[in-house]
Amino acid sequence: MTDAAELRTRTKELLAAHPPATTDRLDFLKARFDAGLAWVHYPEGLGGLGAPRTLQAVVDAELEAAGAPDNDPRRIGIGLGMAAPTILGFGTEEQKRTFLRPLWVGEEVWCQLFSEPGAGSDLAALGTRAVREGDNWVVNGQKVWTSSAHLARWAILIARTDPDVPKHRGITYFICDMTDPGVEVRPLRQITGEAEFNEVFLTDVRIPDAHRLGEVGDGWRVAQTTLMNERVSIGGMRIPREGGMIGPVSGTWRERPELRTHDLHQRLLKLWVEAEVARLSGERLRQQLVAGQPGHEGSGMKLGFARLNQEISGLEVELLGEEGLLYDDWTMRRPELVDFTGRDAGYRYLRSKGNSIEGGTSEVLLNIVAERVLGLPSEPRTDKDVAWKDLTR
Repeated sequence: MTDAAELRTRTKELLAAHPPATTDRLDFLKARFDAGLAWVHYPEGLGGLGAPRTLQAVVDAELEAAGAPDNDPRRIGIGLGMAAPTILGFGTEEQKRTFLRPLWVGEEVWCQLFSEPGAGSDLAALGTRAVREGDNWVVNGQKVWTSSAHLARWAILIARTDPDVPKHRGITYFICDMTDPGVEVRPLRQITGEAEFNEVFLTDVRIPDAHRLGEVGDGWRVAQTTLMNERVSIGGMRIPREGGMIGPVSGTWRERPELRTHDLHQRLLKLWVEAEVARLSGERLRQQLVAGQPGHEGSGMKLGFARLNQEISGLEVELLGEEGLLYDDWTMRRPELVDFTGRDAGYRYLRSKGNSIEGGTSEVLLNIVAERVLGLPSEPRTDKDVAWKDLTR
């Protein structure tokens, strides 16, 4: 069993062989992956050493102290937080060795082709079709709200392969090449003025069967791994005390005493405590991951993340008064990542509205928490045993 002392030794050997100050950033990251120090809990040869997940912090601390580069995790968050654990759980050995290394080092950005115009909250009702032709699948359909599609090399995609069975059973999971000529990405301009989201049109896109994850028709089960990891990565991010959205408004409160009122003070105290509870709950959730796959508690964390962000950003706008109505820039951009804390209060207020939609709508997550965490009775579902082709759309 690899322990902390051995990991420190391996990390020092990596730093000695590839000094961060004189080694190309990408070369260093590739060497780190090959040394098993990318994800220490992943198997050997796939960026890890089969070590306990908790020991990743030992490696990260040593590398940070040495000034080593990271892999810009916010830029490649979909690949790291969603694609990688799904490939690890359901991919073939060839798929794991093909995709995980360039994904982790950041050579290739990933996106997620799940939601559709007619199947957002009810994801299992999706209508994008994949039809088998020999060793390939021909895919036609439309996806929407796709973060990073304008940057992505690869996508995780779910499509309907059997319309004659109930909606959850006729779905298959694929890895899609975003450079295929049949893939068209169009920007979706948001209330912030930017277009970090996209809509994606798929026209006769040919995906080799070798890029299928899991069994044919088992895509819904595979997708659950992706979705649970997505919600943990959104709602359970590791942040310091007073990190995230509560940081800017707390800073303004301390620096601008002339803006304070008794009512705003009470509301800020309440939200500060809730933000700290959410932060500590996220730590507990990450510790639970050591024992295996994330559970449905991640849905609760993501639900709280959305509500808190919206309440905190609303308080910040009120605290700033007329200044809170200003907005720094309406320029149409297609950014590489969302920067909540690097922008002004107006941006935070507008952008946080999307938090209750992305990564699972708050309404869907409330059902998940009620049924799968609290054990409450399920909602009546009249379409559960109806073939997808017979559903009203």
